[in-house]
Amino acid sequence: MSTTPMWTSRHATSIWSRTRAVPGKRLLLHLSLSAGALLMLYPIAWMIASSLKAENEIFADPGLVPSYIEIQNYIEGWFSLGQPFTGFFLNSLLLCTAVVAGNLVSCSMAAYAFARLRFRASGFWFAIMLGTIMLPYHVTLIPQYTLFFNLGWVDTYLPLIVPKLLATDGFFVFLFVQFIRGIPIELEEAARVDGAGSLRIYLTIILPLLRPALVTGALFSFLWTYNDFFPQLVYISDTGLYTVPLALRTLLDTTGDSAWGPMLAMSTLSVVPMIAIFVFFQRQIVEGIATSGLKG
Repeated sequence: MSTTPMWTSRHATSIWSRTRAVPGKRLLLHLSLSAGALLMLYPIAWMIASSLKAENEIFADPGLVPSYIEIQNYIEGWFSLGQPFTGFFLNSLLLCTAVVAGNLVSCSMAAYAFARLRFRASGFWFAIMLGTIMLPYHVTLIPQYTLFFNLGWVDTYLPLIVPKLLATDGFFVFLFVQFIRGIPIELEEAARVDGAGSLRIYLTIILPLLRPALVTGALFSFLWTYNDFFPQLVYISDTGLYTVPLALRTLLDTTGDSAWGPMLAMSTLSVVPMIAIFVFFQRQIVEGIATSGLKG
């Protein structure tokens, strides 16, 4: 009987020691994360500070506090390409909206087919789809450009939008497939008993329950398209169709090194939509991936 108090006391001491150690570990973890966050945020802080500096001060002074605020960089940058920068933001918004709509519709339908419908060699085609995720874009660039050139789609948004209507982004198909597999199959079986077909089940059951993954897919699709540069550079040459990344490149190329101030000013404005989206939807991004979108 004397062993029970000794066992209890020993384990209570061990638990108390571990509890005391937790705050110290948490403090160290938070300090490490804060240091990493400051390190990652420094380039953005430098860009914002440099957009308010004079040209001769941008690279001469690495500090974050300008000697005087140069607002003229924003005025010159906004009108330096012969038209207001508003048009480039609207072009990016139009392209991103079309791409998001195409990805959500086509990828969710393809994901439903892979996750629920049974057809010949479905596992093989699903593996092929996953393989496209690891395929570099440059491998398919030349044949795609040849195809779109023969169709007369070069210098339009069609090469950037139409493929999204055909579920070409394997990542989003995989994201939705993993989520749909977590939806109870009994819901669909009950709907089939009531006479619902595959299309009705997709519209009335799958899509409403797929909302967390759809939100995540929409956010990532918007951010990736907004930041995309190379495909837009390949297919778009009309200045009136330029998106924000192309306009920033042109802003630097027009006058060379002397355009660093206006270019950094417009770069600062260009990151505002991305920061706003992340701030307002960060919970949905994390929740859609961690708790639903990628559960196996």
